[in-house]
Amino acid sequence: MAEDTKKLALVTGATGFTGGRLAELLVAQGYCVRAMVRETDGAAAHSLRGHGVETVQGDLTDTIAIKDAMQSVTHLFNIAAAYRDASHPDDYYFQVNRDAVRDLIGAAENARVRRIVHCSTCGVHGDVSEIPANEQTAFRPGDVYQRSKLEGEEIAREAMARGVPISVIRPTGIYGPGDLRFLKLFRTVENGTFRMFGDGDIAYHMTYIDDIVQGLILAAEHPAAIGEVFLIGDENYTTLNRLVAEVARVLDVAPPRGHLPVAPLMAAAVVCEAICKPFGIDPPLHRRRVSFFTKARAFSVDKAKLMIGFQPQTSLSDGLRLTAEWYRDTGKLPPAKPKRAA
Repeated sequence: MAEDTKKLALVTGATGFTGGRLAELLVAQGYCVRAMVRETDGAAAHSLRGHGVETVQGDLTDTIAIKDAMQSVTHLFNIAAAYRDASHPDDYYFQVNRDAVRDLIGAAENARVRRIVHCSTCGVHGDVSEIPANEQTAFRPGDVYQRSKLEGEEIAREAMARGVPISVIRPTGIYGPGDLRFLKLFRTVENGTFRMFGDGDIAYHMTYIDDIVQGLILAAEHPAAIGEVFLIGDENYTTLNRLVAEVARVLDVAPPRGHLPVAPLMAAAVVCEAICKPFGIDPPLHRRRVSFFTKARAFSVDKAKLMIGFQPQTSLSDGLRLTAEWYRDTGKLPPAKPKRAA
């Protein structure tokens, strides 16, 4: 491959769900891919190497490791994030989601990286009152994860303003084969223990894993993406009622019935967090989980469609079916019950 066309992508967060799938598809599209991992002998790193990804040891809080990993890189995809976990102190979120962004962009500037894609979150908009929201909708981060992600994104946008070739992606709820965040929803719908709190008419917006990866790669390659922020998600948003009914349909079980009030659940979550957090224990119930039932998430992806040619390929019904099949194939859900003969 000629030197002027060689593409070496550094992917942070490649041992996670989104970063791992991105690394795989970049290799499939002809990129050389390098991943920063904390443990080169771990199962996730081994899996990456099996897909042709180079792994280098390093932590995002280590500026020397970042500088070393950036050597000869042409494209940087910053997918890594400290996600919601009660065992993390608040300052850890800001170390990974804000401070590491500054260090990565600085190292990329020094290494003359051609394109940088920073993965933010639609959560910077919080509970949206504008339906559908867009890239200009006011910021309303609702927890330490969203606040730290917003501060990290602000660093990326400041770099944009001084001419650094950066694009920012704000994905909606990412799911698909390999995802575990929505496993509890599938399990409780499957076993009949799911309960809807509130009226269920709150808006919710999903993104199938390969569609978000498509958006990330377009942001790294399309000339119009430089200096822009894009929301990436399914063509349409839905409601929790419809989402849960569709999960029940693909699992071939009866949809949940009835609704319970949210307020007592939120009060219990506050108490649970207060008891568990001082001990570094992830509480079995916390406000983030309750917010699933209360915060509106509905966004327009028109900007990405018009400017960089983003086009979601997987419908919600197909994506949920593929996810359910993966859960069953990997033993995370029981095998499908045989259908009765008519």
